Amino acid sequence: MKAECSCGIFSDCCLSDITLKQIHYLKTIDMNGEVTFSRLAEITRNSKPTITEMINKLSRLECVYREPCPKDGRIHYIRLTKKGEMIARAEQNALHQVIEKLVESLDDHEIDLLIAILRKVR
Repeated sequence: MKAECSCGIFSDCCLSDITLKQIHYLKTIDMNGEVTFSRLAEITRNSKPTITEMINKLSRLECVYREPCPKDGRIHYIRLTKKGEMIARAEQNALHQVIEKLVESLDDHEIDLLIAILRKVR
C-alpha cells in the first residue's frame, strides 16, 4: 500500500524513473536546509565534481536550483523546487496516505484494536 502511494506521488511529479540515489540526494538536501556544494560533498562523502554532476541532473529534472549566497557570489546554495520537496518527502507522505486509508476503512473498534496491536509490537 505504501509503495502504491509512493508511486502515485512520483507519478504526479512525472518522475516514475527517478533513481534511488537521486532520491537520497533530495532527502539529504531537504534534511540539511542551507546546503552548499561543498557541504553536500562532505555529507555524502563524495567529490565536488560528483556533486556537481548529480545536481546538474537533478536541475534538468527540475528538482533543484542554485541560489547564490548574497554575501559571497562564489558560494551557491542548493535548493529544492516544489517538485524536489515532493519527491524528498514522498515516503513520509506515502505513510500519511496509508494511515488515512486505514482510518477511512476501519471502524472505531478496529482502529482501537489496531492501536493495541501496534503498541504490543513496538
